Amino acid sequence: MRMSQGWSRILGCALATMMAASAVAEEAPVLTQHHARIAGKDLAYTAEAGRIAIRDAETGEPHGYMFYTAYRVAGKQHTARPLAFIWNGGPGADSSLLHFSAVGPRRIESGALVDNNESWLAFADLVLVDPIGTGFSRPTKAEYGAEFYGTLGDIASVTEFIRAWRIQHRAEDAPLWLAGESWGAGRAASVGYQLQHRGINVAGLVLISGGWGLNDPPLPKELNQALTIVDMATVAVFHKRAQMQPGETLESFRKRVATWAREVYAPALSRVDALNETERNDLAAQLSTWSGLPLETIDRKKLAISPRQFRTTLLRDRQREAYLFDLRRTRAPDESPPAVLLNYWRGDLRYPTDLPYLGLERVETGYIPADHPVESINERWNYATAQLSKAEIDAAIAAAVASGSGPPRLGPPPPASAEAVALNPRMRILVAGGLYDSFLPCAVGEETERHLSGALHAAMTFRCYIGGHAMYLDAPARRALSNDVGALIR
Repeated sequence: MRMSQGWSRILGCALATMMAASAVAEEAPVLTQHHARIAGKDLAYTAEAGRIAIRDAETGEPHGYMFYTAYRVAGKQHTARPLAFIWNGGPGADSSLLHFSAVGPRRIESGALVDNNESWLAFADLVLVDPIGTGFSRPTKAEYGAEFYGTLGDIASVTEFIRAWRIQHRAEDAPLWLAGESWGAGRAASVGYQLQHRGINVAGLVLISGGWGLNDPPLPKELNQALTIVDMATVAVFHKRAQMQPGETLESFRKRVATWAREVYAPALSRVDALNETERNDLAAQLSTWSGLPLETIDRKKLAISPRQFRTTLLRDRQREAYLFDLRRTRAPDESPPAVLLNYWRGDLRYPTDLPYLGLERVETGYIPADHPVESINERWNYATAQLSKAEIDAAIAAAVASGSGPPRLGPPPPASAEAVALNPRMRILVAGGLYDSFLPCAVGEETERHLSGALHAAMTFRCYIGGHAMYLDAPARRALSNDVGALIR
């Protein structure tokens, strides 16, 4: 049967539209040439903005496209520069904070982009990664979103991104490093394991403000709890709610509190149910003195202060609350103007997209069908790593919210740092913490390092920087972190 000319024209237009859509989805990355003053030298580099397809291995069908911004420096012939894949956390956070505040060749300062003298580009090529649902990264169909918006799917998709990126860029010989912040630190540890499990060597990890990635922490739980008072006392001193002795430095003050925590507080917690009233009163009084919290707010039964209780109670009489990510502050810092960063991608890097950059822009900036409201990734996130009942999930989430100590644990944790080091004992791992972060107490980090043994002792190093969760927002901490990462990679 012959097709009419009209239908032939319609079909031809439809086919052309489908081919055009496919071309957009499979777009080639955009490369531009730049230079910046980095580590005291003028450094020429290539910037690349693009997306990698995350494909179903059985069918080859793309289920998502993951956006990246890469920076590469021409190396000596036959010498591959180290290659670092870097992301933030959330879950559901784009990479712009680390990108433009710490590691990229351009850093935002006073609302404008300036050369970043502390850029990690001085010692490694960089790939800043936006997981699916952040930045310009998207699932190809709405129903595919659930594949990516969960702990296990997130690890699997980022692992696949790195595998595919290295192949497409012929970078399989480059020493491979992974760096993540907050939730992204755990992602880095687990992706590192998955890559090693697939036979892809990972030289090392940089875990920023997200813990050690150790599923079996080496510290006894009572000692871990006791040492949190050291960092609470440090914050209390900052806000003038606790006092150091005359002539005492902050370092010696922290050592004095840590000694009490090890020798008095931790042993008391190990027999907390057997303590008599005098012992409880003495411990409560000392906790009040160290933490700066009113004596009547200390629970005489538990004799423990949760991170949430500390930050919400410390400044209550001033009608203030210590800021979650930097306990020196009482509110979030002013955000950088999104237009500057959006213009950077679309202007300086010439990346041709009109998609909203999720994280700097709301999804509602673009088109959303009226009958299809979109929840945030964080609201949709599936933390479960095993089949659990709704009651078990609700209970774990409620406990995490009550303590303020971080995401809930739902099911067995995925393999991470220890399992990765077991596969590759030569791996090196830097764990970074901020002194005024509410999530990762430096005293606990320092004690954890002392308790490591064997291959983990050789592999893992802890560093504490004077700053908050994003410690690199403080210039001295940014310089110190860059120097430490550079020394590790070199």
